[in-house]
Amino acid sequence: MKNGRNTVLIGCLILAISLLGPACATKKMVVEQVAAIDQKVEDVETSVEESQKRIKQHDEQLATIGSLITQHDTQFKTVDGKIEEIRRASRGKLIYQETLRNAEAKFSFNSYELSPDIKKMLDVFIEKLISENKGVYLEIQGHTDSTGPAEVNLVVGQKRAEAVMEYLYKQHHVPLHRMQVISFGSSSPVGDNKTAEGRAMNRRVEILVYE
Repeated sequence: MKNGRNTVLIGCLILAISLLGPACATKKMVVEQVAAIDQKVEDVETSVEESQKRIKQHDEQLATIGSLITQHDTQFKTVDGKIEEIRRASRGKLIYQETLRNAEAKFSFNSYELSPDIKKMLDVFIEKLISENKGVYLEIQGHTDSTGPAEVNLVVGQKRAEAVMEYLYKQHHVPLHRMQVISFGSSSPVGDNKTAEGRAMNRRVEILVYE
């Protein structure tokens, strides 16, 4: 009888193991998969944190570079200002200024050719300097209206100033070392570029006479 009960117990135990075994194995597999996913999430978070650190360092470097560029530009502006002061001091005192405006001189659009009217004005200008016996240095400035690209306007302004300098040198024998040309392009208007009259005023050459 006792042997019969043992046999029943052993049978029940075997049945229980056979029923619970697969469930235990499945639970273990799920735990392992969850652990693997958690590890991957942790790795991703670590990678994101490292990327954020690199981005922050990069932004700080850019900020530093931007500050240096600003400081560099400020220094250059200061140096340019000092150089201009020295140039003005070396030229002497501004005593006279002649403006060859388009209204009188007829500078055509995008043109730097000297018209007969411009040449007459330059002749009168030189005669006045000779009669007053003044002037040792001429700064010839070329200006344009705002039509067209800025870089093109700079070239046109430069050529207008050079054309005036060449005429003064060849026709009136003004020494080249007594003259300097500079182009302002469209950066220094004296008239409204929105109107035809204003644009005509801006197409000009200015001659500054220093003693």
